[in-house]
Amino acid sequence: MIHDLIFKNISKHIDLDEKEVNVFTGLITKKNVSKKTLILREGQVCKYINFVNSGALRAYHVDKEGKEATIMFAVADWWVTDMFCFLNEKPAMMYIEAIEDSCIFQLSKERLEKLYSNVPKFERFFRILMQNAYTREQLRVIENLSLSAEDRYDSFLNKYPHIANAVTQKQIASYLGITPEFLSAIRKNKSKRTS
Repeated sequence: MIHDLIFKNISKHIDLDEKEVNVFTGLITKKNVSKKTLILREGQVCKYINFVNSGALRAYHVDKEGKEATIMFAVADWWVTDMFCFLNEKPAMMYIEAIEDSCIFQLSKERLEKLYSNVPKFERFFRILMQNAYTREQLRVIENLSLSAEDRYDSFLNKYPHIANAVTQKQIASYLGITPEFLSAIRKNKSKRTS
């Protein structure tokens, strides 16, 4: 039903009994967001960690010159927030936008603390989530430093196969740290080799 995917995600790391399931569902809120809706703006206090039940979100930063840098894409079965700002209740350093019509579940910092008190095993779940996120970002930094732009693009296609057609070339380029024109050249070279 509506909570199937989030409980499948949780069950990768912890098991819940019926009472614990009810506590958790009583603390999360479901939100439907239309494509291009911002669920977080830079400067706004980051109040929620978000689970993508369906659709896709994009987290990005805008520099002083107005240039966007995509931090991550979050597809179904992923969690996303501005983690530093969420944990420290600080103004956000990034934007989070729906890049497709999406259904998300949100958990506020206050309710997360309540969840830890009422179901302590969720501390283990979110610790593992944070470890995995840190590892993923560390590997991404290493990829950005050591792989060619073409190899980074291949890695992106493997990680986000259905996102490649749902987002703009500019957004993919900003994730890869290259210009849209350079990405276009990579795509042309790839299509020549496969045809």
